[in-house]
Amino acid sequence: MNKRRVLFLCTHNSARSQMAEGFLRAMAADRFEVASAGTEATRVHPLAVRVMAEVGIDISRHTSKVVDHLLQRPRDVLITVCAEADERCPVVPGIAQRLHWPFEDPSRARGTDEERLAVFRRVRDQIQDRIRRWIDDVHPVGS
Repeated sequence: MNKRRVLFLCTHNSARSQMAEGFLRAMAADRFEVASAGTEATRVHPLAVRVMAEVGIDISRHTSKVVDHLLQRPRDVLITVCAEADERCPVVPGIAQRLHWPFEDPSRARGTDEERLAVFRRVRDQIQDRIRRWIDDVHPVGS
């Protein structure tokens, strides 16, 4: 079976797209080739690493990547996870499907450490739920 090539795109490739990559790889690496990138690269946010570790997914070795070099390889699905990336993303030939899943940017959360962590956890759980539903739509159980 050919794996569908999925690219998650966010502004900085520091939290949402990294978590999405981690979840899809953990849930369905046998069915998808997955990567993530940003319109700009920064670093993977430490709280993203922490909340993913809480659910047993290690993204501590992930690096933040700029989208340009990843688009040189054909992709079946491009999924933007923030409004800015959706607007700034170039038109990409060869993309069979483009999806937009807008999630709140947890890196903009303010407050105490616990309050910020709560935002990261909420966004993590939303991403996990969205990916689980998408996998079920694309590859229903028993197909």
